[in-house]
Amino acid sequence: MMDTMLSTLRRGLPELGLELPQGADETLCQFGCAVVEQNKVMNLTAITEPDQVAKLHLLDCLTVLKVADLAGKKLIDVGCGAGFPGVPLKIACPQMDLTLLDSLGKRMNWLEQTLPSLGVDATYVTARAEEAVVDRREQYDFATSRAVARLNILLELTAPYVKVGGAVLAMKGAAGKEELEEAKNAIRQLGLKVEKTETFPMDGTEHMVILLRKVSKTPARFPRRYAKIKQAPL
Repeated sequence: MMDTMLSTLRRGLPELGLELPQGADETLCQFGCAVVEQNKVMNLTAITEPDQVAKLHLLDCLTVLKVADLAGKKLIDVGCGAGFPGVPLKIACPQMDLTLLDSLGKRMNWLEQTLPSLGVDATYVTARAEEAVVDRREQYDFATSRAVARLNILLELTAPYVKVGGAVLAMKGAAGKEELEEAKNAIRQLGLKVEKTETFPMDGTEHMVILLRKVSKTPARFPRRYAKIKQAPL
């Protein structure tokens, strides 16, 4: 499994124009293998074939590095699930400060047990995004998230964590452009501004990273309770 994952990853990096620190490719694949192994007893991912893990998890997460320089910055991965995209980003850019946030204790416990053996340092927060923000409001340079919710919902959960001048890094699939159009009102109300979008061909489809700059403070009334966010998205 490791060999297939590693060769797929190494083929894909030049296509993205990325160079990693020495040994980071192997650490990424060790993490990928750990996810697949743990997936046998815990629901972490539907993607388990080694080449697909390399493409759709590892390389996909690393596209964020083409849009933002994370070195020396504080990043929170909101709804991190199995650790994507936060863990691959930390492995590829060890100089960043990573916080992983997810409401599922089992997943967070597994990450907390697994990552130190890979040399990955992180802060772990087990809580719902709309609740944890009370102690962490506007403390991060970047908030990122992948496959959590449609953009207008996602931005209400992530923007409050970002300091003015920082940015939300939203990872989206083929529906990214449509979601961006739908989220115009949310972007305006939350103090954000679209700075750039980049699309990446990814295994026969297109994936998009959207960088939304925080230009003013997010009003204190956001985020609302999740039931309310879902019932009446911005």
